[in-house]
Amino acid sequence: MLAVWGKSDPFFLPLGAEAFKRDNPSAEVHFYDTGHFALETHAKEIGAAIRIYGR
Repeated sequence: MLAVWGKSDPFFLPLGAEAFKRDNPSAEVHFYDTGHFALETHAKEIGAAIRIYGR
């Protein structure tokens, strides 16, 4: 499972990603230097992560 997270997201804080990882140890969590709408600012990077993880 891949989870992408905005480091500056005011709704889903980075601590939530860490809790998610504890609950799902096999999850891969990627942080991006963005807010809540990560795909609007980092679509290429997130798309690349999805392609790599999906192999």
